[in-house]
Order: sequence, then C-alpha cells, then structure tokens
Amino acid sequence: MTRPNLLFIFSDQHAQHVAGCYGDAVAQTPHLDTLAAGGVTFDRAYCPSPLCVPSRMSMLTARHPYEQECWTNDDYLRSDAATWLHALGAGGYRPQLAGRLHSMGPDQLHGYADRSVGDHSPNWGGVPRHDLGVLNRANDPWPESLVNSGVGQSAYQVKDAETARAACDALREHAARRARGDDAPFCLTVGFLLPHPPYVAWREDYERFADRVPPPRHAGPPSPEHPWERWWRGDRKLDAVDADAALRARTAYYALTYRLDRYLGDVLATLDATGQADNTLVVYTTDHGDQLGERGLWWKHTLYEDSVRVPLVMRWPGQLPAGERRAQVCNLIDVAVTMVDALGAPALPHATGRSLLGVARNPHATWVDETFSEHCTDTVPAWTGGRSVQQRMVRSGAHKLIYSHGDAPMLFDLARDPDERHDLAGDPAHRALRERLLARVLDGWDPDAIATRIAARRREKDVIDAWARHVHPRDEFRWPLTPELNRIEPVQS
Repeated sequence: MTRPNLLFIFSDQHAQHVAGCYGDAVAQTPHLDTLAAGGVTFDRAYCPSPLCVPSRMSMLTARHPYEQECWTNDDYLRSDAATWLHALGAGGYRPQLAGRLHSMGPDQLHGYADRSVGDHSPNWGGVPRHDLGVLNRANDPWPESLVNSGVGQSAYQVKDAETARAACDALREHAARRARGDDAPFCLTVGFLLPHPPYVAWREDYERFADRVPPPRHAGPPSPEHPWERWWRGDRKLDAVDADAALRARTAYYALTYRLDRYLGDVLATLDATGQADNTLVVYTTDHGDQLGERGLWWKHTLYEDSVRVPLVMRWPGQLPAGERRAQVCNLIDVAVTMVDALGAPALPHATGRSLLGVARNPHATWVDETFSEHCTDTVPAWTGGRSVQQRMVRSGAHKLIYSHGDAPMLFDLARDPDERHDLAGDPAHRALRERLLARVLDGWDPDAIATRIAARRREKDVIDAWARHVHPRDEFRWPLTPELNRIEPVQS
C-alpha cells in the first residue's frame, strides 16, 4: 500500500476570522477557501501560547509550554525532546522544511532531515537582531508598528516568496523521483512569515482592500478593564494610536493575508500539477492570532479570542470528508499528534495532544471539549525589562476562564458573548462554574514554580547570550535579510 504524503503549511500570526472560509466578507483567501471546501475546517482551534517560540515548540513536541519549559521568545527547546518530526522519521519518512522554524539555539532541525531558506532572525539570543531598516521595531509590539504601517515592503514578504519557490521546487523534485521509480512518500513543512507585522503591504495588495476594511468591532476595552490589560495597554502606548494608523495597519494586514494566500495557492497548484494531491494530507494552520485593534489591543500577547484562536484546515482526499466543519475545541498540540497518527508513525511517548483524526472523519466521535493556552514570561515583552506575567486559560465547552496570577480571573460565556465583553467571574450565579474551571486551569500548573523556573532559565540564558556576543556563533540556517528590502511609501497613490 502506498504511504500518504504530508504537506504541512504553517503561517505566522493569522487571526482566524480573517479568511473567507471563516466568514470574513472582506478577506480574499480563495486558495485557503478551496482547501477548506475540499476538507474539514475546525472552528474552535487554539494555540498553546500567544507567542511565536513557545507556540511553535509546543507544536513540535505536542506538549504545552509548561511541560517542555519553553515560555518566551528566547527559550531553547532541548535537543533530546522528541518532536512529531522525529516520530515521522522513525516511521520511515524524511521530514523537510522550507522556511520558518523560529527555534532558538544550536538545534535548528528538531527532527527535520533537510531544511531550506532558513529563518530571517538570528538563531541565537544576545546578538544583534535582524535589521529592518526604516521598519525597525515595526515587527514587534512597539508604537512604530502602527505608525509605520500601510504601503511599502517588508523583507518578510520577500522571504515568503522565496519560501514558496523552495516548497514548489521540493514538490517537483519529489514528483521527479517518483517518476524514476522511487515510491518514498514526502513529508514537507512550509513555514511562512506572513501575515506577521510589519503591517506594510505592496501597493497592489494594499489598494485591493483600501476603504473596504471595517474598524474593529470594539475599539476599546470593556469596563472595568482588567488590571493586566490596562498595564499592557499603557506600557505599549496603545491609547495614543490614532484612527488613521489603526486603519492603515488593519488594511495592510488584510493585504498581507491575501499575499499569504497567493503563496499558499502556488504551493497547492504545484501539488496538483505534479499529480500528488490525491495521496497527500494537507494541513494549514498558524502559530497564533492578532488582536488587530480589538479592545484597542494589537499583536498577540493576550489570551483573548483574537489572539489565541487559530485557523485549522485539513484536506485528505478519500480519507476525510469534504466541505465539513467541526465545532470541537482543540489545540495545535492535537494537530501534531494527528499528523503522526494519520501517517502511521510511532506515537510520541510524552505527548499531551490528542489525535483529531477520528473527529475529522466523524463529527460525533468521542472528544473531550477542553483545551488550554498559557502566556508566561520573565518580562513583558522579554526585552524591555517590564513586568513578568503568568497567565493561563481553559476553554471548556462554551465557557472560558482566564487566570492571571496576582489578579482576579475572568470568565466568559463565548456562546452568548463571543467578543468577551461581559466578565462573569464575579457573578454569584456563576461561582460554581468559576471554581470548577479555576481548579482545571491550576491542575498541575503552578504559577509560582513557573516563575521560579523562568527566572533560573533567564540566568542561564544571560550567560549564553554573553557567550554569543563574544564568540559570534554561526547561524546554521539564516536567510539573508538586508535593510534595503524594507520600505515605507505614502498611502495615497
């Protein structure tokens, strides 16, 4: 029997709702929509953490951040941590990666056998970051991200074009080998950067959405505002963001999502053209979402829905139904286990994730409707010397509780309040539910112990950072980003 191929497409910071297949009438994502029409779309998928590295490392190991001790964007995943790529390799596959991984430290493979394009940022902490020229700081949670938004180009768009080309080349190479009699299946990950900020898009893409993108549903926080949210807003100077900058950033984000979809379309078209689509499980998802001005917040770094809910689409002709949706609450760590299960590889021995294969095939399959996401850092964000945080959420059925260490929890009924405007945690009628979910979110998860471990890791990383600054270790997989690739232009043509 011919073993199936796997094409895993992993983007960066794609808010679930900004896609036609998720009901957005303005977004233009025809290729993702076609993928969804041919497969199963999950409506309640969550990331393990609303931050790149911990979410991605959890995706690799199928374990939550606290279980693998990767919480911040400069944490290193240990090299002997088994990943879903190791499992597939053990099962006879040769995992390949084109594009973004965002792993820190000496292990830039974590189970991949081959890697092309590489990351745009250094593989090490403590060394100078990538230089975005006129867009410096516009990729991170700073006011420049919104001020320097609109029309132009970021190196991220250019890098994703190269990633798409590398992925298409890999698919054509697999097809050529098959034509020569090699029936080994492929396992290819395509790691895109878009639609991650800078919120800057090519003019042709930006103008496609100019005057069409609506403002946020809620441009400010509910009252009373949660203490941590109030601190984060003030620390990031978000109250000073003017309406024009916010609209430019939102418009550019839609344009970047459109460009991502074009790249995704190139890869899927090559899969079709090489005759490999019928025997390939295609999975599309992202590492976390983006607030995009909702509640007056931007980027990720929160446990609200716009930040932690992610798109998830699976297509597998003849194995999964076409054009169906699933309402089960799930997580990226479940996706990792699902891919291992689907390809018949050895199970990851310490995985917390659960296979979604049964649910994808049958909407009535047994499933516990619960998942978690956590946001823990030494400082927020890690390079400012700001405030440390230990936060975790549980989604259980229609309800969601957010625990923020040192502050009151928040409780939402997402069926009746999808925008999380009405905190029910203080309502006596919901006391039993609050206590039950509070016990779930703290079960095995100790915020004080996590803070102690993060502080210890910080001391270790400080030494490694100083070493890296002195010895200048080589980046094993690095894409040549240059400042000249970045530009900002007037929005008016």
